[in-house]
Amino acid sequence: MDHALAQLEKILRDIYEKTGVRVHLNPDGTDQTVFSLEAPGGTYTAYLDGAGEAAERTVKLVQYLVSNADFRVLLPDRNERLRGILLGEESEWDMFRYMTRYGVQNGACMAFDIVPDKRIAEVSELVKGCLAETNDLAVTMDQKRLAVIRFSDGEQSAFEFGQFLWQSVYEELGVRASIGIGCEVASFSEIALSYGQAVTAVRMGGMFGDAGEVHSYREYLLVKMLEDLPAGRLEDYMQQFRLKEAEEVFGDREMAATAEAFLDCDLNISETSRRLYMHRNTLMYRLEKIERVTGLDLKKFSDAVTFRVLSVLYRLARK
Repeated sequence: MDHALAQLEKILRDIYEKTGVRVHLNPDGTDQTVFSLEAPGGTYTAYLDGAGEAAERTVKLVQYLVSNADFRVLLPDRNERLRGILLGEESEWDMFRYMTRYGVQNGACMAFDIVPDKRIAEVSELVKGCLAETNDLAVTMDQKRLAVIRFSDGEQSAFEFGQFLWQSVYEELGVRASIGIGCEVASFSEIALSYGQAVTAVRMGGMFGDAGEVHSYREYLLVKMLEDLPAGRLEDYMQQFRLKEAEEVFGDREMAATAEAFLDCDLNISETSRRLYMHRNTLMYRLEKIERVTGLDLKKFSDAVTFRVLSVLYRLARK
């Protein structure tokens, strides 16, 4: 065997160890894809088990690795690569290599951003243990947060799964965590979009005083739309609605919390009183004060919607 062929076989063994893709230099079976490999020393005929579109994609991967890679390091650390995928730093080619090497399915999935208030290493181990019997993935992103990739199973909603993680962390470790849920995407290759949304949900939850809870990006879609407004347009709205004059409502923590609770309880006075442990008369007094200051009667749906928009504008202006 000449040196060039021996070198090629070494490269193919390296590829198999790092990606799980086995390539033969001689026919081995009937259902194989035949292709050419350009390598030092010449062009070689190679054989890959399987056929069809998936096999053709794998052929391109092998050809690329043989002709273009530093064969001593074909694939970086698994967690490092997953972090890059979640942050949108990896190409489709790199994601394909990752999925092939680690057997990651390419079905519908969503991302979760978990930010515990302490003991990140222990939280990470606990969360990974919760996922041990599943195809889901978990990785520590930095010293403050970790990410989970959840593949849809049709048995548990995203919010239920988020609550499960939150309760597991709190009951087992006594740690409170803020958990954000991104929207479901059609395939693993789009997971960076969902993770960005999950991170936004955590940030928005902190902005609205809901840190340490579970929130979906969908909850804050209106907030995100308003946040994306140019700064000048945001200031225009502040002036048009005279929000600075309503400081005694929007700037008062108790008044703002009362209004938010009333909206969350679907404008139900009795339910809001129970949730806030507040006498009905006290609640009515606060609602009347809000109407006096802002001109909005929160008991009316249209005024309640307007108030929610204005409260978002006020918070965004004070970021």
